[in-house]
Amino acid sequence: MWDAERMQTLLIRSRRRLALVILLVGAFTLGGGTLAGWGQAPQPPATILLIRHAEKLTDGREDLSPAGFERAKVIPLLFGGAGAPAPHNFPKPDFLFATHQSKHSNRPVETITPLSGALKMPISHEIEDKDFAALAAELLSGKYAGKVVLVAWHHGSIPGFAKALGAVPPYDPWPEMQFDRVWRIDYRGGKAVLTDVPQGLLAGDSK
Repeated sequence: MWDAERMQTLLIRSRRRLALVILLVGAFTLGGGTLAGWGQAPQPPATILLIRHAEKLTDGREDLSPAGFERAKVIPLLFGGAGAPAPHNFPKPDFLFATHQSKHSNRPVETITPLSGALKMPISHEIEDKDFAALAAELLSGKYAGKVVLVAWHHGSIPGFAKALGAVPPYDPWPEMQFDRVWRIDYRGGKAVLTDVPQGLLAGDSK
């Protein structure tokens, strides 16, 4: 009788140890497969490229102006990776995001539609303008670690977006009539480094 009770106790302990091992293996797998990664912050993208949509109409319609469509057509020249023209040399995006269409504007999507076609890459545009913090959290979640992400957004939210990404905007607010800049955010050594770069695509663009 004593041996049977002892054996039952040992069996219960063995089952508990097995359950603990299964839990640890599951946590190890979900955590990325390395014990060293436990407790570490998610890794950011390599680079996030923030741009404003191109030039807009002045009559309240949601589309780009003729000049805006001209800019959109040449946007792919900027983001071709190694083949991009100097002095920009922007990396080629791995992911494209734009503001969700509203009754007032579909300009961010229109601005990068030619780029989407050139890269054969879809545009994610589910998040609305004022919900930029949600997209910032998604981009910094670790899902895009080491990748290049391009985001086309509305100018009123871009400085706040940059802050949500951990960067310091070079100016705030974004100028009302400025359509020709790229805010390049590179993540180096745990810091977000923002560089304000001119597009230089159309006659009259800023330097």
